[in-house]
Amino acid sequence: MGIYLDNSATSHPKPAEVYDAVIHTLKEVGANPGRGGHKPSLRASRIIFEARELIATFFNAERSSRIVFTSNATSALNMAIKGILNEGDEVITTPLEHNSVLRPLFSLKKSRSVEIKFIDCAPDGTIDPYSIEKLITKKTRLLVLNHSSNVIGTISPAKEIFSVCKRHNVLTLLDSAQTAGVIPIDVMDMNIDMLATAGHKSLLGPQGTGILYVKEGINLKPLIEGGTGTQSSSIEQPVDMPESLESGTVNTPGIAGLKAGVEFIMRNGLKNIRDHEIRLNKMLIEKLSDNKKIILYGPKNPEKISSPVSFNIKNLDCSEVGFILDEIYDIYVRVGLHCAPLVHKLIGTFPQGTVRISVGYFNTEEDIDAVVKAINEISCKV
Repeated sequence: MGIYLDNSATSHPKPAEVYDAVIHTLKEVGANPGRGGHKPSLRASRIIFEARELIATFFNAERSSRIVFTSNATSALNMAIKGILNEGDEVITTPLEHNSVLRPLFSLKKSRSVEIKFIDCAPDGTIDPYSIEKLITKKTRLLVLNHSSNVIGTISPAKEIFSVCKRHNVLTLLDSAQTAGVIPIDVMDMNIDMLATAGHKSLLGPQGTGILYVKEGINLKPLIEGGTGTQSSSIEQPVDMPESLESGTVNTPGIAGLKAGVEFIMRNGLKNIRDHEIRLNKMLIEKLSDNKKIILYGPKNPEKISSPVSFNIKNLDCSEVGFILDEIYDIYVRVGLHCAPLVHKLIGTFPQGTVRISVGYFNTEEDIDAVVKAINEISCKV
């Protein structure tokens, strides 16, 4: 096995407890939660209930019923965006957003005449939280914010921005796909009305898992309707949470694994995990900065970013760098636009993209030394 440095796409490896929870649920539980009164079904329901309770505690949600399980962050973001915006609404967002936000918004611009406004960002992705006030009007319904860029890692001042939104009665949606599990998030303290995140990144769960938190009092139009295991006599979708947004069989083995991942984080300490990633990124940024052929993007302070560090080697296409790292050195990174084209226009790397290194909790200082050595060798041949 080589050196895996693509944790912003999905974390790998997972804690042993995550694998064990998935396999146990598949082999020993097996049943469909909430769709039967027999013992295996009740055991499956217990897994889902306990996972929902744990995640509500983790994000300080007021009730666990406000936690909805989805298949990924993309589905959670679509649920929130398409469930809250109406004909003619205005929405404010940033150039830092992933296509999981941009594509639903531009789809609604066509179908519901939603107006999209963008917050100004500095070239390193930093935002003045008070600059948004000039964008807010009486028609502004929602602000969607990327907590941290999946390209350059810049952490947005979510609490400050959302405080401005609260004063103007603008709803808030935080995309925490890159931060949940490594940066503290308190939905009550940060004025977060809706939170979308992936289960398979820094929360250390399996792929095919995601989370949507919806604050008490906010009602979303369901994106999908169908069987919920409750109120089966009615042909209308239930309105109670979380059933109103959770049609169909949930990913019980995946949610069991996600629960184990969150337990691992809570047991080992969010601060310890964050400090470890900061230490590795500090090494990475400092060592890459010594090479004059390398262009680094985003903040150079590792405390101002989450996991991703993006760079290019002068006069060498990023895809070639990624190919060489993979084929020659067995080092696995991500190259290209990373599903976030507007960020690349902001930093001047469109349409080529960047090489992205993203560390995780299980990476080591030896991994950083190896990737820096490889990059330096590649750059010497240009």
